[in-house]
Amino acid sequence: MYSARSLARHLSSPAQVTACLTNTVQRTRSFTTSLVRQKRRRFDKAFGEVSGNTTHRPLLRHRLRGPSTRTAKVPADQLSAQERTAAIIQELCTVQVQTKEPEFGNFLHDVVAALNKSLENSEDVPPIVHSLHRAFLERGRAELRGQIKYAYHGFLASKTFTETNLEDQVKLADLRYPAEWYPGTREIQRTIHLHVGPTNSGKTYHALQRLEQAESGIYAGPLRLLAHEVYTRLNARGKLCNLITGDERQLVEGNVSMSSCTVEMVPVHLNVDVAVIDEIQMIGHEERGWAWTQAVMGLRAKELHLCGEERTVPLIKELAAAMGDDLQIHHYKRLSPLKTMSASLRGDLKNLRKGDCVVAFSKVSIHGLKGRIERTTGKRVAVIYGSLPPEIRAQQAGLFNDPTNDYDILVASDAIGMGLNLSIKRIIFSTTMKFNGRIDTPIETSQIKQIAGRAGRYRTATQAVETSMDEPNAIKPRMSPDVSPAQTLGLVTTLDREGLSTIQKAMTSQADPIMSAGIFPPDDVLVRFAAYFPPSTPFSYILVRLHNTSLLHPRFHLCILKDHIKVADAIEPVRNLTVSDRITFCASPASIRDKDDPMIHLLRELAECVATNSGGGILDIPRLKLTWLETEVTNGSRLFLEKLEALHKGLILYLWLSYRFAGVFNTQAMAFYVKSLVEKKIHEVLSRASFKPRRIINRRRRDEPEDDNPDEVDEGVFSRGRSDQQLLYTGFGAPLELPDRAKKGREHESPSRSNFDLVASLRGLKTLQKSVEAESTT
Repeated sequence: MYSARSLARHLSSPAQVTACLTNTVQRTRSFTTSLVRQKRRRFDKAFGEVSGNTTHRPLLRHRLRGPSTRTAKVPADQLSAQERTAAIIQELCTVQVQTKEPEFGNFLHDVVAALNKSLENSEDVPPIVHSLHRAFLERGRAELRGQIKYAYHGFLASKTFTETNLEDQVKLADLRYPAEWYPGTREIQRTIHLHVGPTNSGKTYHALQRLEQAESGIYAGPLRLLAHEVYTRLNARGKLCNLITGDERQLVEGNVSMSSCTVEMVPVHLNVDVAVIDEIQMIGHEERGWAWTQAVMGLRAKELHLCGEERTVPLIKELAAAMGDDLQIHHYKRLSPLKTMSASLRGDLKNLRKGDCVVAFSKVSIHGLKGRIERTTGKRVAVIYGSLPPEIRAQQAGLFNDPTNDYDILVASDAIGMGLNLSIKRIIFSTTMKFNGRIDTPIETSQIKQIAGRAGRYRTATQAVETSMDEPNAIKPRMSPDVSPAQTLGLVTTLDREGLSTIQKAMTSQADPIMSAGIFPPDDVLVRFAAYFPPSTPFSYILVRLHNTSLLHPRFHLCILKDHIKVADAIEPVRNLTVSDRITFCASPASIRDKDDPMIHLLRELAECVATNSGGGILDIPRLKLTWLETEVTNGSRLFLEKLEALHKGLILYLWLSYRFAGVFNTQAMAFYVKSLVEKKIHEVLSRASFKPRRIINRRRRDEPEDDNPDEVDEGVFSRGRSDQQLLYTGFGAPLELPDRAKKGREHESPSRSNFDLVASLRGLKTLQKSVEAESTT
């Protein structure tokens, strides 16, 4: 069997490579079924069209196969330019076989000509060749196939555009000066206070003290947990504050002058006295950085307080100068000592003690470690990772922080790096490598230092709230008189000897400075740019073309599309969606892992509801079902837990959309209550779980990224059925009142399990709601 790599090795010129590929397919042995013969004829035709050579020369006897060849197994960056070209031509012909587009043959000729030209003259590389090679190098064949699709649509679009159209598109895609997107903010003379320091240095505390003293203000944090904590704190201090996140609104009655938000939800149109933006180093994040840039440039605040790491100082100085704002920098030192240990635990779990946190970077490893630790030490273990609902993460953190229970050890992912205050005495890295979706890569220095900084916390969130209540005039955090520095000493080490030197080096080195801020094209730019393309053009291509056409200042970078492209492709078959509708869906909290992810089907059904403006009730969506709520938890199951997590993500998506399409998704109250049931069930599973560490070591390289959807979730995740909870006692009220009513109802609930039908209950509530609305109308 010959691969594209072996062909490129034995043949010297691009023409020979192309001719050999052509003759290889033309000499393919006959297949047994007519269907396969038909595919082979189309494949032969594709290769024949590439070279125009119909001469049969017996160079090779076997068919050149795609991903199963050795070229597919060799990393793209280890292939020569000629080898990559051969692989790209091979993939182009595979796409030609599968597509029915009449113009693809002409496109194929143009691309192969460009590839051959690039091999003959490496200094004159056409843009399409550069994009194909880059896609192949970065993400392999999967990304290459997507890039071929977008290049083809660009080939079609280029036939309809005039020179004026192209010039207008370039002007529209000029994103070099994002500060000009907020003219109202530029009219305000702002003072930016940059609070920088290591983890647990009190920088956010000082900024929040200034927020509490202001008449009006906004807090913007990276996580719902942080936003909720500030919301609770301000209301406890008598400052009426609203909570605004993507999937939840808690609006306080009265003269409200404060808002606590996730950073993506910051209201840049409000004039306030003080605004606090937490974790400002996220401005350089490749996916979410745009939200921090939007907040920094758009918030209309007289005082803007930014809290984060020291490595943001050069970038913020440049941004402040460009915006014409005054800048004051406040430096902080860590409040409690942090020390890297000279020895690891040598792989012995018996060396774990109360207050330890073991860090892993996949769900499989986390649950495996939990089971091993509980069996080895006899201690109970709490777990925290990104795909757990925020409420469950907070519950698990509370169990670990509480000294009166038997949850002595925590196993967590890098989700503990921000958003949770934990009473951790020692951070133990189980590995210094993290799977990025393709390969294992070393953990970045900044991430190691942020996770390690969680050891020896100055105080927990509970203590912070107590101090805030007891000392309303306190400006600086103070150490409790009964706590000595030795008791707050934080320790950092590794589980095995291999990674200790990496941790020690990272803890003594400086992280690279952040050189650029993330941005994303505003919605109005997207709408205007999409108007240049025919209605049949895939929206994902429009997004990619805008990104490729954009002009950028060196201090800014375009945030990667990733989930935007996957969501756009998922809802592409849905007709009658406006461009604005598609933009909204692309911004939703939907994460698609692969082409078989059940989230794709759920997204399409939700998009159909918007397109038809009907059928948006939680009981009217077939893919959003409730089977897993009926299962009685007798012993923890990782597969069952993953399905509950996936169901929770589906409900979060529904709630998120219910605030954007309120007239369509009109059973928000019911969704909130079902979400609370799922969270209760997840907590119940975790409290009884003791997962076996099956395939932990051997599967480490195949573990999914920690925040991705579980790989074992099937379409049954979103399934309808029975529940052990009665729902009729809740009645129907405002969406934000329903959880409180549920709590009151449970106080009088019988402890015995009820086999009440959940779907029947919800339908009964829906009927009750309609009758109440009819009576009120009468």
